[in-house]
Amino acid sequence: MGLTISEKIFRDHSKEKVVAGDFSLANIDIAMAHDGTAPLAIESFKNMGGKEVWDPSKIVLFIDHVSPSPQSEVSIIHRRMREFAKEKNLLNFFDVGSGVCHQVLPEKGFINMGFLVVGADSHTCTHGALGAFATGIGSTDLAAVFISGKLWFKVPETFRLDVTGNPPPLVTAKDIILHIIGEIHADGATYKAVEFCGETVRDLDIAGRMTLCNMAVEMGAKTGLVSPDQKTCSYLSGRVKSLGKMVENDPDAEFEETYHFEVDDLSPQVACPPYVDNVKPIEEVEGRHVDQVFLGSCTNGRLEDLRLAARLLKGKRIHREVRMIVMPASREVYINAVKEGLAEILLDAGCCMSNPGCGPCVGGHLGILAPGEVCLSTSNRNFAGRMGEKGEIYLGSPATAAATAVKGVITDPRRLEA
Repeated sequence: MGLTISEKIFRDHSKEKVVAGDFSLANIDIAMAHDGTAPLAIESFKNMGGKEVWDPSKIVLFIDHVSPSPQSEVSIIHRRMREFAKEKNLLNFFDVGSGVCHQVLPEKGFINMGFLVVGADSHTCTHGALGAFATGIGSTDLAAVFISGKLWFKVPETFRLDVTGNPPPLVTAKDIILHIIGEIHADGATYKAVEFCGETVRDLDIAGRMTLCNMAVEMGAKTGLVSPDQKTCSYLSGRVKSLGKMVENDPDAEFEETYHFEVDDLSPQVACPPYVDNVKPIEEVEGRHVDQVFLGSCTNGRLEDLRLAARLLKGKRIHREVRMIVMPASREVYINAVKEGLAEILLDAGCCMSNPGCGPCVGGHLGILAPGEVCLSTSNRNFAGRMGEKGEIYLGSPATAAATAVKGVITDPRRLEA
């Protein structure tokens, strides 16, 4: 019996053959935490008797969730992280304004093909787009990794998701993943490795693949994966010192389930509150009034997303009753958006551009909704209370966000270019 990508990565990191269902004590390549999860990891590290970390070059800390600090209590948390990084000689600490952890990690060359990556954040699965096994873990588990560089895993079974067809204009990777989640549901892939396959996935750029893998956790998956190819190597070249191992499924690898999705006729998709799997084609929700539009997050704050929104907003103004917040996912994205003139287009349209970070996606200190207000967001979650105690969040693509901002109601972006 052949092995899947996940089984091979765990074999390589535990030095023994393991298959789905086996337990594996695996060596970690990169461990990450941010200001929402690092404080507990640091406290647990000390409670476990930790003295020195296993490898200062392989631990990466970010201040991105509540950044810049809006209050002294948060500033104390940030200070604690800075002190820990200095005390343990951590080589990789990204402070306020650097950007979202899941965007910066691959940009700065921390992710490579064949890697085993853990982060104290559920959307660590984003990095499977680069042929790594990447997954979110708890802060106390992360503390154990800080000490030992190892962690126990149960090797997951793999769901194969074959996506075929040519999506219509302005139907994006975000629409594809929302459609898939609507079909599989929020708990349909619990603790599975979800592998995105098929001609449509191969045609996507790395940004689109990252969007797919980012939201794998929204159907319960342990990770999302895309088999690496030349696009993967091209993205990584110049970012990593040397290309990692291009891990692929064996021809006779076994998958627990195989799903088929055809996207030739797919409409833009919208996840309606309060559940990510409450997905409807945009035709069913068009006309819903919105108060705010958010373009950003680790799902859709990349340069490609800003380009798409700017294309649709060029020469237009957002609706007078709508505020549109744009947060580039990283400093690199922001700089390139300025160089390409995208920032000017977005600002001319009436958008508010903020510093790189998580912002309204987390609902910690920016873009909070008043009771009864509605937001169309390009982020990954729309749970009740996430962006304000009694606000409502609809999830859509950057194209849908731009069209909605112009019209003041949820709008099919194809109408804007008709």
